[in-house]
Amino acid sequence: MQNCILEVRHLSKYYAGVKALDDVSVTFREGEIHALAGENGAGKSTLIKTLTGAITPTGGEIVLEGQIYDKLDPVGAIDKGISAIYQEFNLVPYLTVAENVFYGKEMMKNGLVDKRAMNAEVQKTLDEMGIKLKPSTLVSDLGVAYQQIIEIVKAVAANSKILIMDEPTAPLTNTETQVLFNIISNLRKKNVTIIYISHRLEEIFHMCDRVTVMRDGKYVSTRNVGDITQKELIADMVGRTLGEDYPQRAKPVGDTVLEVKGLNNDRVRDVSFRLKKGEILGFAGLVGAGRTEVMQAIYGADKLEGGQVYLNGKPIRIKDPSKALDKGIGLIPEDRKNQGIHLGLSIRQNITFSSLKQAMTGPFINKKKDTAISEEYGKKLQIRMPGINQLAMNLSGGNQQKVVLAKVLATKCDVIIFDEPTRGIDVGAKQEIYMLMRQLVEEEGKSIIMVSSEMPELIGMSDRILIMHNGKIAGELGREDFSQELILEYASGLIGG
Repeated sequence: MQNCILEVRHLSKYYAGVKALDDVSVTFREGEIHALAGENGAGKSTLIKTLTGAITPTGGEIVLEGQIYDKLDPVGAIDKGISAIYQEFNLVPYLTVAENVFYGKEMMKNGLVDKRAMNAEVQKTLDEMGIKLKPSTLVSDLGVAYQQIIEIVKAVAANSKILIMDEPTAPLTNTETQVLFNIISNLRKKNVTIIYISHRLEEIFHMCDRVTVMRDGKYVSTRNVGDITQKELIADMVGRTLGEDYPQRAKPVGDTVLEVKGLNNDRVRDVSFRLKKGEILGFAGLVGAGRTEVMQAIYGADKLEGGQVYLNGKPIRIKDPSKALDKGIGLIPEDRKNQGIHLGLSIRQNITFSSLKQAMTGPFINKKKDTAISEEYGKKLQIRMPGINQLAMNLSGGNQQKVVLAKVLATKCDVIIFDEPTRGIDVGAKQEIYMLMRQLVEEEGKSIIMVSSEMPELIGMSDRILIMHNGKIAGELGREDFSQELILEYASGLIGG
């Protein structure tokens, strides 16, 4: 049996009215890949922040290589070999790869920064990890995948014994994900312990040795991945057995409500399609294919250079998002934190941000109406919160996504664009969103465009799927023709277009 390198004993963290961690005990072995699983708000982020010293626990202790600590601080955690890679990177864009890796601990020669020595050291690490990248490259010139890799290189250069990865594949393509998996495998061979947080269960079963499940701030179980099925893991996570993953259509779709003809700008070319009443129209494609760009052009967030949009048979010209909302078209953006939610505002302010007209009495905001709207949609989407006046920044990622959904639904739009609606969301919350989408189209008569990189989600939820390649629509599939292989062939440009 591998040696225990890290243990938490009876760890707790209490906030006003909330037990973020409640008497959690778990061990991590040397050189293992250990998954942390659980719904949003389960306590995973709070646990890892206590390990990195970002949060001081209310009670309990941390045992690191036999030494007992009642708390850690960020510098002390790094010195003791604990590093974390969060979803938001901590890199300086105008510095080089090597300068970022050695930031704050630069190699010196004759009183000056020794860039040559730093470049050589980083190059050695890159070569060992099989990464083709120059240490002199500016971080601002790198894509998201390579920025993720630089964070790993920083941790390796700091001689980390324990590396925490929080949703590391969320921004990556399938090819980039495989590169990351190869790097993780190499780190395991060097006896680095990896604590791996992911909502993608297939990754846990593919990469990890053991998985610890948390729920509502409490420890639930730790099992060998080889001894548990995906259904059993989900049951541990949500505390119940989930029903069918994708709710099936019960009512037929109606007539065309939205038509796009010959849409053009500098990123999309001659895009045409129709959306029907009560339909979920899926958009597939590889990263950079132009899916999000099409949606932003329809919504008025990107300039439209050619083409025409029709709503209920009438031509419309949308120059900005406010006009889109006035016409009954809403967008739930891919970039939740930068485009969808105001983290410094309350849940109430976020939900009614785009629908204040409904909460007005004359020129003033009617607090009673404002509160009623917020509470209605908070309840409808089952947002886990102490109250509507809590700051959005204090919510888990999944609940932040629900706030973005609530904001758009509160505008009572008839056409709703979901761009990566379940990215970074746990399995329980995903199914809630799927049920909500089905309810919106079948019971409320809404029409949905869904952009998704999750192939099972596209196939499970869509009535039709349009596939994009290089800014153009390469193909269209009806339900009877859905297959992952065919979608990928269109998306890769092997057929169609």
